[in-house]
Amino acid sequence: MQIFIAILGFILFIGLILVHEWGHYLAARRSGVEVEEFGLGLPPRAYDKKTKSGMLLSLNWLPLGGFVKLKGEHDSDREKGSFGAASFGAKTKIMLAGVVMNLLAGLILLTLLAFIGIPKLINQETVGQAQFTVKSDERLVSSQAMVYYVVADSPAQSAGLKERDILETISTDSESRTIKNAQDLKAATTHFAGQTVTITLKRSGQEQKVQAKLLSPSEAMQGSGTDKPYLGIAPTSLEVVRYTWSAPIVAVGFTNQLMVLTAKGLWHAVEGLGSTIAGLVTGNETARQKGQTQASSQVGGPVAIMVAIWNSGSLGLNFLLMFVSIISLSLAFINILPIPALDGGRLFIISATRALRIRLSAGAEELINGIGITLILLLAVLITVVDVRRFF
Repeated sequence: MQIFIAILGFILFIGLILVHEWGHYLAARRSGVEVEEFGLGLPPRAYDKKTKSGMLLSLNWLPLGGFVKLKGEHDSDREKGSFGAASFGAKTKIMLAGVVMNLLAGLILLTLLAFIGIPKLINQETVGQAQFTVKSDERLVSSQAMVYYVVADSPAQSAGLKERDILETISTDSESRTIKNAQDLKAATTHFAGQTVTITLKRSGQEQKVQAKLLSPSEAMQGSGTDKPYLGIAPTSLEVVRYTWSAPIVAVGFTNQLMVLTAKGLWHAVEGLGSTIAGLVTGNETARQKGQTQASSQVGGPVAIMVAIWNSGSLGLNFLLMFVSIISLSLAFINILPIPALDGGRLFIISATRALRIRLSAGAEELINGIGITLILLLAVLITVVDVRRFF
């Protein structure tokens, strides 16, 4: 089942890229701008086919998004049907269309999830705040206790518990306790303190049983200070809740919350990258490692996305759809940033040159976008290397 859900997740992720580029395509066609190529991935090209309209459909080797190539993309181009000859309003619509499509896709997915059951992924354990909700309309669908992290040299580590394990029951020969949330787990481990227990769990969708010798109260007092001392894990409650009339409100509220968290995470990543560069220049190994850890914890490339799709697949379809909606909203946020070669960067350049009443030459525009693409590719390579080291 996990394999099926993971494959579905990969297809949906590709769909997000196509939805983004389809937005650019539709806006361009409606504005009278000719589309020369619709590409998935970045060159070098692996496959291409020409449509009856003359547009080239291409599949490319680098799995770093997609693109729509427009006729006369330079702002200085004045040939009929070219992007450069379009009005400022038309250019703005074309540049923002992909962002709007990803935003709409994310909102639609979240609204659907709110109706059928949306996971509560934002909580005190993960980001220090509660997920947006409308309490008067909220109904609990299911609740599970998941291992958030395992304390080193603890009974949990000795028993082989791993992050993302779903705990179902804790039992002895004479008694069993069902675990539905973090509070149930704390109560059960306190009740069975000092005893050898059997823990029934789910890992990657498969049920398993492990044995653990819980610490006694006296042993726990000498422990590491964790507030879950008897077993030695920090659990988080995986709750799925449902809404009716407030589903669209929940979708909008969560989107706003996610955008703020994404901005904060991006800022932490930039700070970490700065510390890494400073550490490399000055030879400060501690600063370099700290910066690299801070940056890599906030960003992820294709490898991290595939790992996340696989992991969310093990938790069920609701969690996968939640992850896909988050990716869609994140794509909207990232693409609107004023970074050369991205939609926001190109719109910023067009707006700035219009406001300053100057016109960039085709060469200058290509240079700016080329620098942006180069930096993005270098960052993608760096993130991929870090992701491989982190996950493998």
